[in-house]
Amino acid sequence: MDPAAATQTKRVLLAAPRGYCAGVDRAVITVEKALELYGAPVYVRKQIVHNKHVVKALEDKGAIFVEETEEVPEGALVVFSAHGVAPTVHTEAAGRQLKTIDATCPLVTKVHLEARRFAKDDYDILLIGHEGHEEVVGTTGQAPDNIHLVDGVEEASQVQVRDPSKVAYLSQTTLSVDETNVTVDALRERFPLLAGPPSADICYATQNRQVAIKMVAVESELVLVVGSGNSSNSVRLVEVALGAGADAAYLVDDASEVQPEWLAGVTTVGVTSGASVPEDLVDGVLELLARHGFATVQTVSPVEENLVFALPPELRRDLKAAGKS
Repeated sequence: MDPAAATQTKRVLLAAPRGYCAGVDRAVITVEKALELYGAPVYVRKQIVHNKHVVKALEDKGAIFVEETEEVPEGALVVFSAHGVAPTVHTEAAGRQLKTIDATCPLVTKVHLEARRFAKDDYDILLIGHEGHEEVVGTTGQAPDNIHLVDGVEEASQVQVRDPSKVAYLSQTTLSVDETNVTVDALRERFPLLAGPPSADICYATQNRQVAIKMVAVESELVLVVGSGNSSNSVRLVEVALGAGADAAYLVDDASEVQPEWLAGVTTVGVTSGASVPEDLVDGVLELLARHGFATVQTVSPVEENLVFALPPELRRDLKAAGKS
């Protein structure tokens, strides 16, 4: 670091947009409204969004999170998470006479529809994503006989298809834009006729948060990303910040995880949060930084977000019937 930096005012560069995206907001409100309308308990298959604080808050209100549909009592209400589910999960739920509310993010549903369309035309579908991630599991379930998972350039060089002239790619919505483009380029080099989605699968919120943190990172010695470790888009923000020039970047669930030694010798801290993080957790980090002398906060906002998704139709119907729409 430049020795002159020691005399500079400590500051925080706060990325915007950050935090809740439209799909997460919709999913969380879906569980909250379901609890208000139907009463507790409301079962939720998997974490509704990947943030432990959000899950705990909903549990305190009466939500019960389960891993599999078979854990839900027959005839009960279950909400499917924002990450989406395979068709087999809907079948299992019907077999148990469960009342279901599907809180799958509409942008994930878009990928599901693309997978079905390519499969109907008998394409091999190369799904760029991380093995085991709930979104990848749900998307693969749309066309399990056609989809091959590709996690990075190395796998792109090895994947085998039946007919090189009938290959398409899709991607998990929460990946690094830059890394995904590198993987697509590698696939296109092998399969020149590679087809793709009509518009990018990586969601607008993931892209916007990555654009913002790049602008923040080039001026920051340290970047703090608020988010949980199982949140793909949050983990990607750390990687993007380091790639954009930050000396160090860390993922923290909340202010309690910020280590004082990280701040030693630092004059500029960049702060952002993943798409499933409530703003009060960011506020907590800013308050901690202020106590360490980082009282000046400057917002870096390259783009604005104003997208809102309607609640799931089955919930809207029941809210309207109850006079609560």
